[in-house]
Amino acid sequence: MSLQAHLSELNAKHRALEAALAEAINHPASTDAEIAELKRKKLKIKDEITRLQHQHAA
Repeated sequence: MSLQAHLSELNAKHRALEAALAEAINHPASTDAEIAELKRKKLKIKDEITRLQHQHAA
């Protein structure tokens, strides 16, 4: 898989988690733990995107 394809896939996952997080925040049955887990996953993917972009630029 090329770097660009991998970045595109990570960006798609990040957007999906962002949508899931927004839905969880607006849904009264969501727990704080569920929201925290979504935020953690989203941040992990964002960190990976940033790492790959910086690695590629160097």
